[in-house]
Amino acid sequence: MPLRQSMRIGRYLVGQKLRRRKKFALLLELEPLFACNLKCAGCGKIQQPANLLKRRMPVEDALAAVEECGAPMVSIAGGEPLMHPEIDTIVAELVKRKKYVFLCTNAVLLPKKIEKFTPSPYLAFAVHIDGLKDRHDASVCKDGVFDQAVAAVRDAQSRGFRVTTNTTFFNTDTPQTVIEVLDYLNDELKVSEMMLSPAYAYEKAPDQEHFLGVAETRELFRKAFADGRRKRWRLNHSPVFLDFLEGKVDLPCTAWAIPSYSLLGWQKPCYLMADGYTKTYQELIDETDWDSYGRGRDERCANCMAHCGHEPTAVLATMKSLKDSLHALRSTT
Repeated sequence: MPLRQSMRIGRYLVGQKLRRRKKFALLLELEPLFACNLKCAGCGKIQQPANLLKRRMPVEDALAAVEECGAPMVSIAGGEPLMHPEIDTIVAELVKRKKYVFLCTNAVLLPKKIEKFTPSPYLAFAVHIDGLKDRHDASVCKDGVFDQAVAAVRDAQSRGFRVTTNTTFFNTDTPQTVIEVLDYLNDELKVSEMMLSPAYAYEKAPDQEHFLGVAETRELFRKAFADGRRKRWRLNHSPVFLDFLEGKVDLPCTAWAIPSYSLLGWQKPCYLMADGYTKTYQELIDETDWDSYGRGRDERCANCMAHCGHEPTAVLATMKSLKDSLHALRSTT
């Protein structure tokens, strides 16, 4: 993470601690639409009613949600955000407010839309790449998308934009396929940072056979990270979260730190599960029975090791522990 952003997040966390706030937003998952131009096998987001897929969030609603929760970082997802006719306005307004914005995209539309955006240290295009050519195209159920994404990344980089990636892994992956895609993104495509996550078993996803269990996830990443490889990759994760993926530590879920706001409202309890919606962020915090979620409490959480629930726990643990803070510092030097 860039130094400026790290310092900003650090100050924000210290501020929350001084105010003795136990639950607060670290990053907002903003979904201004559910529609997408792809039909990925592992995603259930587009399985919404047709009338909802046609809706687009008003700019003022998006900005109000960001201001309401106060998160210093915003991940704009969907659906495909570049399909929103005013996505450039939403991004520009958030950048003006000095929010760190990750615009998640499959990059298919990026060449047609990129002129609408301006490079900024507060903006990163987070391009979804689930493997090298064959694996990625199979994941998104359409040939040629990997080549389109790579070309779009190179074009964005040449224009001065910061580009990160997000890679989801399934039980069809092996340590070698993990190594290959991360080596490619790190060394050849040279993206700024890479985020990774074991796939969450979306209830409505077309493919229900290839989600990872906890034991499989730990084995996969333990072998992929062997021989100190993870220190060489520019991974956009705390060292404690990477330890969690390897099974070296266990972390409870703190989904309240990465709330999700969509066309339906504030989603309970997290971006991945929908147990109802609230009208305000404070209602989300106050009315959600957080203790009923997590591994061992809700069967839907049994195999979840996603960053949206566990990365905040890792960050907060790092802030509390001098040993972990030094560990995090060494990993960036």
